[in-house]
Amino acid sequence: MMGIGMSFQKSADSSPDHLLTLRAATVRQRSSRKNRNRRGLTLIELIVAFSIMLILSSMAVPLARARIQAERRKALLYALTDMRHAIDRYKDNCDLGYFGPPKQGSNCYPESLTILVEGVKLAQSADGKVMKFLRRIPLDPLTNKTEWGLRSDQDDPTATSWGGQNVFDVYTKSTDKDADGKPYADW
Repeated sequence: MMGIGMSFQKSADSSPDHLLTLRAATVRQRSSRKNRNRRGLTLIELIVAFSIMLILSSMAVPLARARIQAERRKALLYALTDMRHAIDRYKDNCDLGYFGPPKQGSNCYPESLTILVEGVKLAQSADGKVMKFLRRIPLDPLTNKTEWGLRSDQDDPTATSWGGQNVFDVYTKSTDKDADGKPYADW
């Protein structure tokens, strides 16, 4: 049946299989044009996305470094405060005579940091009780070691070498400086 205004001519090439083949070729041609255009657009999208990621990461890296430095400063301050409080508690207990007579030249300060960890026997204790002041020597967050600079009460306050008489103060062995330009060793 033919519609109005339509003409239909039969030819050898008008078989239904041939029409399907022509239609499939036309669809493939259109889709290959779309894919060709889509590939170029995808590349542009990747370049734009990469540029955005580059800009964001370049802004995030300094922020991450600053945050890590702030956490290290906080950990350093905590470790120094913890050890200094332990030294002060040792001194107070020694001054009260809990450890017996103090060693000559120590001025009731501990001889080393390990004494604060291992503990000291109480002189009045019959069963040999030990008083400890630190659980462990803290890790220096700037050097990642448990080695700290030590000062005795006879040393110069700015000395970098330890006299060995006692442990009056501790400091980091790092040569880094804080944001104000003050060395961390002076904290």
